[in-house]
Amino acid sequence: MDLSYTNQDLAFRDQVRSWLNANLPRDLRDKVANYAHLSKDDLLRWHKILAKQGWVAPAWPKEWGGTGWSLVERYLFEEECGYAGAPPLVPFGLQMCAPVLIRFGSEAQKQRFLPRIYQGEDFWCQGYSEPGSGSDLASLKTRALRQGDFYRVNGQKIWTTLAQYADWIFCLVRTDPGAERRQEGISFLLIDMKSPGITVRPLILMDGRHEVNEVFFDDVKVPVGNLVHDEGKGWTVAKYLLGHERMGTGRIGASKRELLKLKDFAAQQPGDDGRPIIEDARFRDKLSRLEIELMALEITNLRFLDQMRRSGQPPGADVSMLKIKGTEIQQMLTELMMQAAGPLAQPVAGEDDAGGLMAGLAPRYCNTRKTTIYAGSNEIQRNIIAKMTLGL
Repeated sequence: MDLSYTNQDLAFRDQVRSWLNANLPRDLRDKVANYAHLSKDDLLRWHKILAKQGWVAPAWPKEWGGTGWSLVERYLFEEECGYAGAPPLVPFGLQMCAPVLIRFGSEAQKQRFLPRIYQGEDFWCQGYSEPGSGSDLASLKTRALRQGDFYRVNGQKIWTTLAQYADWIFCLVRTDPGAERRQEGISFLLIDMKSPGITVRPLILMDGRHEVNEVFFDDVKVPVGNLVHDEGKGWTVAKYLLGHERMGTGRIGASKRELLKLKDFAAQQPGDDGRPIIEDARFRDKLSRLEIELMALEITNLRFLDQMRRSGQPPGADVSMLKIKGTEIQQMLTELMMQAAGPLAQPVAGEDDAGGLMAGLAPRYCNTRKTTIYAGSNEIQRNIIAKMTLGL
């Protein structure tokens, strides 16, 4: 197993770092650093900068705009973007729907959707979770009844991130309610969000922001040509998509940036005894444990990359480890930041900047509670590892 970088890898990292320093807009970098709200225009502006450079979809095949980078180069690129404080690329089109279309889509679907996803011309959202069908996704109830050349869709999706901006939604729907197994009879549909019968209702989160939504389908007509893969085989598509989603939830580069920010602040912020809080033995112990966990996560990620490079196969159930530990680290970071900031954590970004480095932290802390739930809750990920890897 080779976990070291070659000279070529290091030269590539330096190239990416230099380009980010020159091309990442300062206002977007500052918004990310201060946990400020990123608008649709902010997200698309960064998307289009990367698309113009040819770097927006590194993992795609070259024929559709991919970079041809190695697995290690793609990992280094993602890490450097996180470390630099670049806005996140909205994953629903680029990293979720597009890989599904490339693997399972018809040629017509690829020609229609992939170029628009690449250029940021269509904004996508994900229609998976339903009331009572989140972690137990196979219990979904949204129905799609085939009527000639179209499906008629009825049901509800919930916690639909950024649906208020979306042009399209990819959905899991039940096309055969009489199937013997719950995972059977589910299909994968692409639905135009402008279709009559779709209602988007906001769900305001603990941090006061509008990020997620309920989406209602009331006799929505969807052309049969928007079915991806075979009817009733949507569970196969869903598992493939979730593997891509979980591989990207570790966010090691962003966590490294947040760790440095935490260290810097803790070195300046006085504790109860007047000394910098980083000199407190208990705080320093927690900080050291967190840094060791992050280092171990990075090494584990590199092990997966080496395994994928050698086998040429996508990651298996073990990839859930990255999701579990990566999201727990993100939560631990905000918890220690809250402890270090104390009352200074209260101001939100855009208001009085009395919190200095910690402005906007309280909303950030609240929002980060979701990380161990999305992309399959961490409890479910442990069950997957137990069943698929340990054979329990």
